[in-house]
Amino acid sequence: MRVAVIGGKLQGVEAAYLAKQAGWDVLVVDKDADAPASGMCDEFCRADILSNADKIADVIRNADLIIPAIEDEAVLEKLRDLAHTCQVPLAFDPEAYALSSSKQKSDALFHGHGIPAPAYWPDCTLPVIAKPSSASGSQGVRKFYDEKDLSEFLGQLNGTRQDWVIQEYLEGPSYSIEVIGAQGQVVSVQITDLGMDRGYDCKRVSAPTELSEDLEQEFRELAEELARLIHLNGIMDVEVINHHGQLKVLEIDARLPSQTPTAVYKSSGVNMLEYLYQVFAQGRVPLKADISQAQAVVYEHVRVGDEGIETLGEHIMAGAGPLKHVYGFFGADEAITNFRPDCTSFVATLILTAPTFEEAWVKRCDVIENIRNHFNLSFYLDSTPEV
Repeated sequence: MRVAVIGGKLQGVEAAYLAKQAGWDVLVVDKDADAPASGMCDEFCRADILSNADKIADVIRNADLIIPAIEDEAVLEKLRDLAHTCQVPLAFDPEAYALSSSKQKSDALFHGHGIPAPAYWPDCTLPVIAKPSSASGSQGVRKFYDEKDLSEFLGQLNGTRQDWVIQEYLEGPSYSIEVIGAQGQVVSVQITDLGMDRGYDCKRVSAPTELSEDLEQEFRELAEELARLIHLNGIMDVEVINHHGQLKVLEIDARLPSQTPTAVYKSSGVNMLEYLYQVFAQGRVPLKADISQAQAVVYEHVRVGDEGIETLGEHIMAGAGPLKHVYGFFGADEAITNFRPDCTSFVATLILTAPTFEEAWVKRCDVIENIRNHFNLSFYLDSTPEV
């Protein structure tokens, strides 16, 4: 079994990790020789799909599945043509992706079908969050506390106001779930709990969820309803916030996400890449997995410098160069890192598992302390969003 991962950034790291866990051979294609996923694969091909399509076609012809791990529309369109020409299944739903990749389109879906979601400015109170409609995750997000600053920001957009979404800022913990759709049926996977850094970038994922059984069921039904509304054929990630006991949908992404699939795999054993292979290569609907015996997992990004260690969002991994998957990293079960024995500055994604969350958290704290002691670091920071 051979999978071609097109895109070597953080989604590519996720896909390469899960594919290796499934026992597959992994090809990663990216135009950047130092792409993070270039160190996570069996074969790496440096090529730009828009200018080296023939080269890429040659290396993907013998693949059993193509995983797009990129969000460039021109690249995705070219990849669809290549996959068709090479007759290799492409794990991608273009219609669902087009809707979910626009926050304006997806928000219109929420409001049009009564899906609870943040209110738009000016029909809400301050503070508000401003985010680019086409960006994913925390990219470009800004927070405004007073109307003067917001007005100045809007005045600086110079005719591009329609490219921004301005919504109420909601306080509360965030959660995520993936849904797989095929042949008119949907299967939701495991809910994960998300921790954000000061820039609203996800720094930590944990499972099983701390949500109550009632809210867990509500979230699952909400995510499955959304998948049916967009006629999902493939995978979609749904993120919500628990705002004073009410779940509100922050965003949907009809693509393989980063971070949460690995946390789900380590907790429940469900490998979402295997699900995608069943849908796109075998043409069948995955069976709903039994996650009642899931173990606890803490998945967390850290950056180590000359003086200290800090837990930060996944953006710190994006520019770290080629990453490696290692076991027993300073006491962690696993890590994805650019660490070398001769360096004192590095980043790492720590992966820790245990029967209970309390035990996993103790293990996680021990790893932080092990790193601090090894490098004689003076401080540790774990930033959170400003209130």
